[in-house]
Amino acid sequence: MLGLIYICLNLLTGFVICSLALPKHAAFTRRTYLGEKTSVMPALLCLPLWYIVGAFLMTWATYLTAYLASMCGAKEPLGIANIVVMLVFAVFDACGTYYLYQKKRLRRIGAYLSKVNTGEVVFACITFFFCAFLMWWTFSYQNGQYRVGYSVFSDFAPHLGMIRSFTRGDNFPTYYSHFAGEDIKYHFLFQFMVGNLEYLGLRLDWAFNLPSTICFAGAFWLLYVLSVKLTGKRAVGYVAAALFAFRSSDAVFDFFAKPSQKLIYGVEQKNLSKTIWKAFRENEEFIGTTTHEDWGLWNLNVYCNQRHLAIGLCALLIAVLFLLPLVFAAVARVKEAVAKKEEELRADDPNLKLFFIEKVGYAIRFSVFEGEGWMPESWVRPVVVGLLLGMCSFFNGACVIGCMCVLFLLAFVADHRVEYALTALLTVGLTLLATKFFINGSVVETKYYFGFLADLRTFAGVWEYIMTLCGILPFVLLAGFLLADGCRKWIWVAFAAPFVFAFTISLTIDVTVNHKYIMMSLMLLAIPAASFLVWLYERVGAWPKIVAIGLLFVLTATGLYDLRTVVRKNDIRQGRYLAFREDDPITNWVMENATSQDIFLTPYYSLNNFVMGGAMLYYGWPYYAWSAGYNTEYRNMKVKEMYEASTPWELISLVSENNIRYIVVDSEARNSKEYDLHDGIIAITYQAVFESGGTVIYDTTKPFNYNPDDVQGDENTSAD
Repeated sequence: MLGLIYICLNLLTGFVICSLALPKHAAFTRRTYLGEKTSVMPALLCLPLWYIVGAFLMTWATYLTAYLASMCGAKEPLGIANIVVMLVFAVFDACGTYYLYQKKRLRRIGAYLSKVNTGEVVFACITFFFCAFLMWWTFSYQNGQYRVGYSVFSDFAPHLGMIRSFTRGDNFPTYYSHFAGEDIKYHFLFQFMVGNLEYLGLRLDWAFNLPSTICFAGAFWLLYVLSVKLTGKRAVGYVAAALFAFRSSDAVFDFFAKPSQKLIYGVEQKNLSKTIWKAFRENEEFIGTTTHEDWGLWNLNVYCNQRHLAIGLCALLIAVLFLLPLVFAAVARVKEAVAKKEEELRADDPNLKLFFIEKVGYAIRFSVFEGEGWMPESWVRPVVVGLLLGMCSFFNGACVIGCMCVLFLLAFVADHRVEYALTALLTVGLTLLATKFFINGSVVETKYYFGFLADLRTFAGVWEYIMTLCGILPFVLLAGFLLADGCRKWIWVAFAAPFVFAFTISLTIDVTVNHKYIMMSLMLLAIPAASFLVWLYERVGAWPKIVAIGLLFVLTATGLYDLRTVVRKNDIRQGRYLAFREDDPITNWVMENATSQDIFLTPYYSLNNFVMGGAMLYYGWPYYAWSAGYNTEYRNMKVKEMYEASTPWELISLVSENNIRYIVVDSEARNSKEYDLHDGIIAITYQAVFESGGTVIYDTTKPFNYNPDDVQGDENTSAD
């Protein structure tokens, strides 16, 4: 119950802050950027905006209060933090709401929110329940078991580990659950928010799935609002949402045309089509020929296993929505100034007509060398957007970087550029401050890396990769670009900035993570693609409509098939999930006896009952820590040394050196090919504090009192 109250406080806090700082935000959807009237429901903007603002602010406040309480020695720092934060924000919300009522803003906002449109209500419901279906289909609870789908369990390993480390309420200072004992290099605050909701009483599936659904649905709604604001057409918003959900690629057509040779070998020609269709229908793997497409790297599965991505996309869309008016204002002002200048010149020479290059020169002059091009129109707007993006850095840092790429290009043609500069300054400042607080050194290693995951890192190789990955989308985007006016052309270019960034710059050791920048661009570029399809559909005659519908099918066919794969790959009815009992003895023991300061020496765990208990692993599955920027080679060596220790004294020394509290010996450790386990040495050195089903946990704070000269026999003797 307290968890639901916390979520409601998120929404109410966002409402009060936005109503005070941006009093006209509820009316923002009623006109396009060109000033044309629209009838977009304000709720499609307000609800995600309020939730994101409130969630960011309250999550940061809760975390920092809990951190301070922990540093002061509190036994329940998260409990204290929730009491303080919820009371403070409840009072703030009550006072803010009363002030808005007194100023008659409350009634005005309510009047805006009461404006509904049947089509948009249906759209909002469909997207919300679609997102909820995906979240609960891939992670659910039934009959005392948490069920983690096959397509998400890998990414869920560090996510659930981090969540459960906060559910206990004591991961302060914060450590990464799969590389305990060092600073936190991972953007973890979404996991903290979920862990806090579970701490407040929401069952884990609700604590994880409900915010994920709200944020993912919010991304659809905000994209719709942005589409209509840019084009003035609801149909563009609907089509853009479809293109966002269902990716464009030639993968499905390639799969159907070139099935696995293994499936059709020896099949008679007359039965070939039937065999191909059977392979197509029964396939349970993600399709595509580019590197890592078998991971589901480009489809809806990403939003299922990286739940913190959607909240970052919402922040990106909010920033773009509120800063785009400065671009349209600049274009209108400069056009008017150039036309006026041309009229002045014609007063002296009626036959004079400015050449294109001359108009460009005057446009640059009026844009760059006049005060209106630089001085802020509002100080509040950049502060709100800058704080929002700055707070987003440890929810999803990639979205902040992608947003900065877009805003950087938009600022070139915008008026009031100081607003963009202030937004960037606040964003970078808060990000650096948070990075300094959480990370020792820097996790970012910026380097030029052309080509992303293309097999041939040349211009020709990259183009081939893009065509294979995106199908006909580049050609549809080109048509949309040519169809747009000058202002929108530049906006479409700005929307492509994260895409270009992904193919030229690497910030981490694993360039694969750049796929998120590409997905950001593809989300934004769904708008010009949708704009072209709608324009084509509106042409007179049947053929344009047929072509538009055909193009839409081709653009979404692979994404629709991917959705089918996500459903099949995580089909609960077919047992395609990992099950973790809520009353599992290992999970319960870890949650009841260990703290975030207690480091476990374990095999290379991905997701198991120890992780579900929030155990802080010295060295979990290596990919997670490696891709997050940790030095995995050193710990890999130390794990081998500790498990292979040949004397109690060697083991004690290594355990002390690496701050190990618990040593786990189980079937994975005994059968490991990475090291030769000397569990007999562990058994005579430390006392076992837990034994179940062949799993033994040794407490290094409870050594045996023995004479090392008495240790005889085979050092590999089982602890049992």
